[in-house]
Amino acid sequence: MLRNGLEPWHLLIVAIMIIVLFGSKKLPEAARGLGKSMRILKSEAKAMKEDGTAQSTAAPAEPAAQGVQVAPGEPAAARGTAEGSPAH
Repeated sequence: MLRNGLEPWHLLIVAIMIIVLFGSKKLPEAARGLGKSMRILKSEAKAMKEDGTAQSTAAPAEPAAQGVQVAPGEPAAARGTAEGSPAH
């Protein structure tokens, strides 16, 4: 049924529809915004990667933050609150 997934004429139709929907004046603005977002994402990912290597040598955080003991593999909904009452 979908032997030839996307053919060149499919891409042409998609490009025409994008131009019709957004207009030729909005496309450069959208491309600039997308480029800026990608640069920010790339820099944040790099910062997180550098941060992750620095934190891997640090002591691990406590797993039971509020004194709630949870069995491994127990679903989050079944854990309840810190007072022991079931979650809603």
